[in-house]
Amino acid sequence: MRAIPLTVTALAAAVLLTGCGSDGGSDSADKKNHDDTACRLGGVSVQVGPANAAPAAGDTGDVPVTISNRGAECTLEGFPGVTLSAGGASATVSAQQAGTPQKLTLAKDGTASFTLTYVRGAEGDAKSLGATKLRLALPGATDSKSFPWSYGPVRGKKDAHDPEASVTAFQQAGD
Repeated sequence: MRAIPLTVTALAAAVLLTGCGSDGGSDSADKKNHDDTACRLGGVSVQVGPANAAPAAGDTGDVPVTISNRGAECTLEGFPGVTLSAGGASATVSAQQAGTPQKLTLAKDGTASFTLTYVRGAEGDAKSLGATKLRLALPGATDSKSFPWSYGPVRGKKDAHDPEASVTAFQQAGD
């Protein structure tokens, strides 16, 4: 008979302990830092270009970036994070002021795109960033991925670290 109360007590203790987070409750803090439904670069394919490249210094070019969901349904809410870099120098591309991002839901095989618009800089100009890489981060996710940049230097507004470039909000295919 003494075994039954001990079993019930052990079972009750186990149930109570499973309700406690093993990390002291930091799960809610982690969820604030990223969105569990956000599209992740590991679950999508990314195509950069083909571009309407700026042929000469002072010209404007457009580089479309298309995201195709390869996995479970995911969301894109906000602007993409884009950084251009050359060697040790880098510059963050700002969101287009006129754009208002909407929450997009991408089903498996669904696509969305955004456009990076830039002004080509002069080769060797101190106000231009001789970009060789584009680093992309999706909104709500913590990962990023680099892609080659072959569209020439990007002119800076004040200097090379403040590019004369912007990204649009995501648009779902068919919009």
